[in-house]
Amino acid sequence: MLFLLPAYLSENTSITHFAPVIKEYIMQTDYFFVENEKTARKVVKFFAPEKKQADLKLFLLDKYTENADIKEAQQLMLKGQDFGLLSEAGLPCIADPGNLMVKWCHEKNIRVIPISGPSSIILALISSGFNGQEFTFHGYLPIDKGEKKKQIQHLESLVQKTGYSQIFMETPYRNNQLIEDLTKFLSPNTKLCIAANINDPEHEFIKTKTIKDWQKQKPELHKVPAVFVLGK
Repeated sequence: MLFLLPAYLSENTSITHFAPVIKEYIMQTDYFFVENEKTARKVVKFFAPEKKQADLKLFLLDKYTENADIKEAQQLMLKGQDFGLLSEAGLPCIADPGNLMVKWCHEKNIRVIPISGPSSIILALISSGFNGQEFTFHGYLPIDKGEKKKQIQHLESLVQKTGYSQIFMETPYRNNQLIEDLTKFLSPNTKLCIAANINDPEHEFIKTKTIKDWQKQKPELHKVPAVFVLGK
């Protein structure tokens, strides 16, 4: 079996926010596909502190991974070895490369078990006040200044024409520059939700304002995990 295991969005989140079955599945296997080994070890310790770290067999599965890179792990699964799939934050396979392994499991008739957990994308959307029936997630915006401006204005036009909420992210150390660009390139009355440090009991920041209001007071979000939503 392949267990799709959620990770916390904030290390400060209480363990009581998560289903007890997560610990059960972590204790059930020593084999995991992980996007980042250091983060994965911290997540395992969070859910199952008694789990021996030395027993963990971690296989890297990031955006550069191909089936050939994890052939050893796949052979183990074909022989009956259970694996867990850990995202760096939130749910696996959403803004996360884990779908490569899930797709392979379906092709090999290996059972896939999803476990409930937080998704920063969905939590930002439901906290925004925008359309939750029709929305699109775009991942990261272009780095090139001209391409980024074009994409930002395109997303704004999609909101105006369709009413669909438009969700996107940025690498945390570029958050402040993105906010500058959004307040510069979007129309004053366009509404933007910024959701940062989601699930952090002390530092969570979720607000929806017009661009005109964001221009008056921009949040400081350098190196802070955040999700951005445009909507009506």
